[in-house]
This record gives sequence, structure tokens and C-alpha cells, in this order.
Amino acid sequence: MNTTTGDAAGIAGDDAPPDSPRPGRTDAVGAALLVASAVWALVSAAGRPARPEGVLLAVLAVAAGFAAGRIGGALRPVAVPATAAVGAVALTLLLPGRLSHGPQPPPLGYANADAALMVLATGAACCAAWAARSGPLRIGLRLLGVLAAFVALGLGSAAGFAASLGVLLCSLAADRTPRLVGLAGLALATAVAVGGTCAVAVDALPPGLSASLSGRLTPARVELWHDALHIAEASPLRGVGPGRFEEVADTGEAPLADLPSVGAKPPPATLQLAAEQGAPGVALLAASYAWLLWALRRSPRTTPVVLTAAAALTGLAMQSAVDHVLSFAAVTAGAGLLAGLATSRPTRDGPPAGSAPRRRA
Repeated sequence: MNTTTGDAAGIAGDDAPPDSPRPGRTDAVGAALLVASAVWALVSAAGRPARPEGVLLAVLAVAAGFAAGRIGGALRPVAVPATAAVGAVALTLLLPGRLSHGPQPPPLGYANADAALMVLATGAACCAAWAARSGPLRIGLRLLGVLAAFVALGLGSAAGFAASLGVLLCSLAADRTPRLVGLAGLALATAVAVGGTCAVAVDALPPGLSASLSGRLTPARVELWHDALHIAEASPLRGVGPGRFEEVADTGEAPLADLPSVGAKPPPATLQLAAEQGAPGVALLAASYAWLLWALRRSPRTTPVVLTAAAALTGLAMQSAVDHVLSFAAVTAGAGLLAGLATSRPTRDGPPAGSAPRRRA
């Protein structure tokens, strides 16, 4: 038996593309989707007192985070994600609630934007662990991920804690999971979460299950979802314009002022886009998610790094399926950073970052 080092395609069970130059079309498609999202926000805001600045800021945050992740992942595939995770945890511990400005309604509990950031921090720490070559360093980075999970729990977000634990478990199993299978499973989980939200909004669930979920989600929140759906049905092409949901929503269950941190936005990202930007806005979001899976599938990073980042981004997507965490630029920038790290090509000499030793006969 002799020991060798895994190649750029990953380790045992990997079905990643061979180590070859990255096709430029992947990045070109991603850039085109970002531009299209920004342009459509302006189009849907034209001729009405809309506020597209929030969407433009989110697009800019994703682009900046992705560029930083690609550069940092190429030059320092361990230090950059580790520093990002440490910084996020430190800021959350020192300044709790700085993103969400107070308690949030269930099911995400309190400070849900900070909890979403902890999910991304867990993913970054675990990606750094897979890229590290030192055993003790890998253990320390994974313990950092565990700390981020418990910080989310300390903030009062059981969903954030569960998502962070899910990222940790997926990361530990990533070296034995084929890339395509792992990405398909995570995509299915996202589809189930988004589909469940839409089912609640259209009252498509059995009465008992619907009543139980409505109680946990709070009736006021579900009523906002209903309003978003009605607005989308009335304005299917352009919606009512970015930032205008508060002006047109008519919640019969509770006034919008009773939802202090949720504001007037329908918490799920899909319903928010459907109400404010119509069907094209939702289509662009779905296309962006599909592009992310495609980019991760073709990434030169090893499968454990790719699946770990994908698990963290899936956790964020599932949180955004019930709350408006994507409305915070820090969260969208963190998501872009993690995606950039997972699709970067480390430039240092020697075995690629994230590879692990395996034994051959």
C-alpha cells in the first residue's frame, strides 16, 4: 500500500470535471444573470414611485462577495474562509442583533439575519478545514464551525442552529459523496422548502397540517404571504415595483406595524420577488440558483469543498424560504463570498487545496 494525493477532481467518489482551464462561459452566464437582475429591477420600477435601490445593493453585494471569494480562494484557500468565519462570529458575539435590529417572529426566532450569517460562517470554516493540510488545523476550523452553530442557537434561532449542524454533517460526509449526487440532493431540499412555502401561501396543504404550520409561522406572517400572492396574481408581469409592497398590502390579520423587524416585505424571497417584480423576477432568481449549481458542478475545487459550500448556501436558501434574510447586504455578500471560494482555482504550487490523502493498492 502507498499513499498518494488526490487530484484536482477531488477524492474518492468524486465525479468532478478533470483539472482543465475553466470555461469562460460559466462566468459569463453568471455575470449576465446579475446584470439582468439589476436591469429588470429598474424596468419594474419605471414609471412608479418604486425603490429599486435595495435590489441593486443586493446585486452589488453578491458580485463584490463573489469576486472577493474567487480572488481569496485562489491566493489563500485556507486563510480567507477562516478569517471570514472568525470575523462573522466575532462581530455577532460583540454586536448581537446588529443586522436585524431586534427580535424576529418565529420560526427563525431572534436575530435571524445574524443566524443566517452563522450558517455561512459554518460553511466557510468547514471549507477552510477541507483546504487545510494540517490535521490539528482542520480540527480547530471544524470546532469554529461548531461554535458558529451554537452562536446561532444563542441568538434564539433554532432553525439557524439546525441549518449549521446540517452543514457540519454534510461537510463530514462530503468526501464519500459523488458531487452530482450531493448537489442534486441539496437542490431537492431547496425545492421542497420553497414548494412548502408556496403551498402554505395558496392553502394547498391538508387543513390539519396547514393550521399547524400557520400557528408556528404566526398568522400575521402567513397573511402577508397571502397578500403577496394576491398582488402577484394582479400584476404578474412587472409586479408593483421594488419596495412597494408596504403601500399595496392589505393585511387583515394584523397591521404591518405589529411585525417590527419583518417590515412590510413578504418574508420568502420568492413571494417578495413575485409581488414586487412579477414572474420575470422569480425566473431570474431561479435561473441564478440553477447557475450556482452549474458553477459548483464545474468547479476545479475538490468535492468536499464544493459540497460543503453548497450545503451552507442551501441552508441559507431554506431560511430565505420563510424569512427575508436576503434583504440584508451582509448576508448576500457572505453568500457571494462563499460561492466565489467554492468556485475558485487555487494558484499555489503542489497539490490543490482541499485534496485529501487516500490509499491505493
